Amino acid sequence: MHTQAPTPCSALDGILQHHGHRPTELLQILINAQQLEGWLPAPTLTYLARALHLPRARVEGVAGFYSFLYTRPAGRFRVLFSDNITDRMLGNAELMDALCRKLWIEPGKLSEDGLVSIDATSCTGLCDQGPAMLVNGRAIGQLNHRRINEIAELIRQQRPLAQWPSEYFHIDDNIRRRDALLNLDMKPGAALASAIARGRAGWLAEMQASNLRGRGGAGFATAVKWSSARNAPGEPKVIVCNADEGEPGTFKDRVLLNTYADLVFEGMTLAAWAVGASEGFLYLRGEYSHLLPQLETVLARRRAEGLLGMRILHEPGFDFDIRIHLGAGAYVCGEESALIESLEGKRGTPRIRPPFPVTCGYLGRPTVVNNVETLAKTCLIALQGGEAFAATGTAQSAGTKLLSISGDCAAPGIYEYPFGVSIARVLEDCGASDTQAVQVGGASGICLAGYEFQRRIAYEDVPTAGAFMIFDGTRDLFEVARSFVHFFAHESCGFCTPCRVGTALLKGFMDKLADGHGAQADLADIDWLDRLLKNASHCGLGSAAPNPVIDTLQKFRPAYERRLVSLDFEPAFDLDAALAEARQLTARDDPGAHLHTHEEGTS
Repeated sequence: MHTQAPTPCSALDGILQHHGHRPTELLQILINAQQLEGWLPAPTLTYLARALHLPRARVEGVAGFYSFLYTRPAGRFRVLFSDNITDRMLGNAELMDALCRKLWIEPGKLSEDGLVSIDATSCTGLCDQGPAMLVNGRAIGQLNHRRINEIAELIRQQRPLAQWPSEYFHIDDNIRRRDALLNLDMKPGAALASAIARGRAGWLAEMQASNLRGRGGAGFATAVKWSSARNAPGEPKVIVCNADEGEPGTFKDRVLLNTYADLVFEGMTLAAWAVGASEGFLYLRGEYSHLLPQLETVLARRRAEGLLGMRILHEPGFDFDIRIHLGAGAYVCGEESALIESLEGKRGTPRIRPPFPVTCGYLGRPTVVNNVETLAKTCLIALQGGEAFAATGTAQSAGTKLLSISGDCAAPGIYEYPFGVSIARVLEDCGASDTQAVQVGGASGICLAGYEFQRRIAYEDVPTAGAFMIFDGTRDLFEVARSFVHFFAHESCGFCTPCRVGTALLKGFMDKLADGHGAQADLADIDWLDRLLKNASHCGLGSAAPNPVIDTLQKFRPAYERRLVSLDFEPAFDLDAALAEARQLTARDDPGAHLHTHEEGTS
């Protein structure tokens, strides 16, 4: 039992004052409060609830929803190994086991001295340089046994992270191919000046001419979204940049925020000019909290240069500023309505729609939610015009697309291509060989077999938010699908029964097959569950959860069938095997001490 002194009320009062005692800032307040002790004791939650005039149950409900918030001690060092499929392919399980053994700790538990806890988390956005981990929220990639040995020693010595070798925390952009966006060398403010010169209506007309579609995966027309928010009643209007890049295999937003932050913030300001918004939020996923200091520096510089704040570029009535809101480990917050709930200081539960955010979003105001890449692309349109932008790509997919390439290839990283590039061309460029399958769009995307590699990246063919995961002939596609199923079961918000129960059942069936108890009847049940999740789930997470199984069952069915041991039914639990310890203790292992099936008993 580890006890700690109560958090001083003065420290909590300072956090509350910094956030203006606003209940909408509850998640940010909890994140800051956790930094005081490394977790959120019950008295802290009670104090915050009283100070914010919120029900205690609501505060505890928010604290319990996000995986990076802890309501029990988690140790001075909180180590989370990335458990994405690409990390597994690179040996993360062996490295995690090695660190646990060196520190005498079980996964998922706190060490006896209260110093350290070790567990797994979902994708950390370092798929191009895994295996990876988070230590107290700080990302470390390129793990190997040497580095694990060094980290174990640093933890034993209780060395603060500030004294750890700086190279541990170095993260490469790994940009392998540049096109229009990544080659853009823009002076901050240049795109804004061009858009302001066109006027609000003229700038929106350029956006309409560009045919820019959302780069988050859904592909909704950006100009239509902006126009809807502009024409919706209600003030003040809000621009939100969705940087909650939680889809396994995607890391392009990390690169854009790290190296091209001015393009992203300028894109948000361009959206504000078109819509007439005065308030903006960058929702930054908790795994990217290491980017927060430099992003705040960029925002401060832009304010000093007159690119944010009152009368931007001396334009009367153009008042707009941006705040950064940190997430805390919830994949579902990538869905725009769940993200808005989180912005309002709540659990990230997707809303029922309509109404849509463009008419009733953040605090009931008209709200535009755009992806990081989408907003950065608007700078190209402002500088070069909508028609020039639309001239690249395909008829239904204008411009270029950033791909986050990982897995079995020689050069993982970021590649930018005009829409319409073939899967085969991408595989050739990144040095992939003997490719068995490609998962495009992350866990919720589509799995392509070899006979489909002439298909093209485009909304009219293979749409994607950017993930491109490669699996060569040595990989077991059943295990790939099983990893994604585990991901969805872990990340379900629990709001609707089809997703909450369905993802758990699907995980159980996949584990049953993996454990050698599979039957033909299980495949029929899996098919039924897939259809239920697709048609009855409340939001896109549940609807997408069966995608990996549907695709791999159709295209790689032998990977499932070789795990079947019965045509009818095989129980997942072996009672006779479970009684082995009892037989050992009683020194009985004769035939009479074993259970027999009905068939064996009558044969």
